[in-house]
Amino acid sequence: MKRLFPWLGQLNRRTTDASTNTDAAATACRFNLASYNIHKCVGTDGRFDPQRIKQVILALDADIVVLQEADARFGKREGLLDLSYLHAAGGYQSAVALPQSSRSHGWHGNVVLYRSGIVHDVHQLTLPGLEPRGAVLVDFGIEQANFRLLAVHFGLLRQSRMRQVQAIIDAADPHPDRHVIIVGDMNEWRLKNRSALDLFKHHFDEVSQNLPSYPSRLPLLPLDRLFISRGLRSEGMSVVDTPLTRLASDHLPLTAKLSFQDRF
Repeated sequence: MKRLFPWLGQLNRRTTDASTNTDAAATACRFNLASYNIHKCVGTDGRFDPQRIKQVILALDADIVVLQEADARFGKREGLLDLSYLHAAGGYQSAVALPQSSRSHGWHGNVVLYRSGIVHDVHQLTLPGLEPRGAVLVDFGIEQANFRLLAVHFGLLRQSRMRQVQAIIDAADPHPDRHVIIVGDMNEWRLKNRSALDLFKHHFDEVSQNLPSYPSRLPLLPLDRLFISRGLRSEGMSVVDTPLTRLASDHLPLTAKLSFQDRF
């Protein structure tokens, strides 16, 4: 069985060790990042309850929180959270600027909340594939360190995911003078060359190390992933597994502490 599903040996893992992607240079800054597919605020008990999701987001205590499925999928795609509450209670604001006429929180359900740093630029990306999928690109600055963050939610079909990965690589525009972070629900559990995410390896390192995050009640599949460019360092990553996170959504949230060794 493990030969077919190599990640089965990691089912009980909830944290990763600090990355070896570092050197002796002092880091420029540190910050906490979280990613969470909130499943349109519908919990594993079948109840629509945005209050539980807000409690989880605030408890994550991250500087940047990337959300998936934060809007209704059909109709006017209304946002499902109270962003003003998250701003008042946690200091969060959305990096995604939408027209006043829009009732959505994000782009194809992708939301980037932040309480630290400066947003230099934002782009809403439409991803290729049979399903309607999107991503949000945000150029951030924190403590004079600049980086490009791509918040993604990939499709269910492998061929679509491969095209979406290539589109994200193109948008990231990786080069030695740019820090890049790619994070979100990537809907991929395969490893190595069987994985659509294998295309990332030429430019980025994965630090999520296949931590199972789905389904939340019995995490089996590492669907939620984090990749960083090689000028960044992970100082540890975890899946947040609590009674509340097992109830609030069908995914468990990921958190990571990241640091920069250079200022671009």
